[in-house]
Amino acid sequence: MPTKNAAPRPDSRREICLVGQPPLRRHLDFFKNLVIDSDTITQKSVADTWREANDHYETLETTEAGVADSATCVPLTAAQQKLTAKVRADVRFRKTFDTFPTEICMVELAKLVIYQTRVDEEHVKALAKRLKPAPDFKGLLAFCFPLTVSDAPVRMERVSPRRYVFSSPSTDFRFQNPMLLQPENITGIETSGPIVGLAGVPVGFGSNLFSVIRSGTRLLLHNGYHRACAMLAAGITHAPCIVQTVTRQDELDVAAKAEVAEKTDFYFRAVRPPLLKDFFDPKIRRVFTVKRMKRVIEVNFDIREFTVPL
Repeated sequence: MPTKNAAPRPDSRREICLVGQPPLRRHLDFFKNLVIDSDTITQKSVADTWREANDHYETLETTEAGVADSATCVPLTAAQQKLTAKVRADVRFRKTFDTFPTEICMVELAKLVIYQTRVDEEHVKALAKRLKPAPDFKGLLAFCFPLTVSDAPVRMERVSPRRYVFSSPSTDFRFQNPMLLQPENITGIETSGPIVGLAGVPVGFGSNLFSVIRSGTRLLLHNGYHRACAMLAAGITHAPCIVQTVTRQDELDVAAKAEVAEKTDFYFRAVRPPLLKDFFDPKIRRVFTVKRMKRVIEVNFDIREFTVPL
């Protein structure tokens, strides 16, 4: 099966995918539901390609056994630590990494364990253009920890009196924790009477900070897949990264995505789990033209008023 299929069109994008990773059913569903013109390629051809890549992973279990346990994680120098002060002071860092031991280190990119097996080729290339040739530590810091507001487009609609829909093409678009606002936190709102409080349902973006989860001798890439691929493609071997350390399953359940927590043995104990460098291995990597998607968040609310004895 060719690594390229239909020519790009406005409602599509090119995606770099790792094939050969179980389960096969998930790959077949992805191909059938998202790949443009998938009906022109037989399921047998898709399965054959997956099997070839899966066989290559079996070979890597011998030739690269234990490679994930040798990823380097180097503490920053005193001078580098000073440059990270702005990142540590940012509310996104403080709110996101407030539960487990956390530090910023220089991590080895190629050997990071990965659970996400698809990246947007266009986005990786766009990020790579932002990298200066041979960037210094300060330049890498700004690239790995962007503290600006996302410029991804967002559409907000009120579709009924108590139903709102938010959408964005960004994969980082998400619902955040509800909050209760006090009158002093509410400005610019005209109402028919005094406000004593406001129940808010925030919708926005994630912290977008390059981070890994460390468990034992392994580093699992948690956030920043496109930036990591862009740096590795540019020949950068190590980059500053937020490292959260967990020591038991209960902590991993909190820190990691559900997919990772449910397959702990695969990511942290397999002889040769999927690694970031696999995105550059022609025996594993495939580029498909897929349907352009967007993330949609729907917010509904229900209000009840009643009287009860004091």
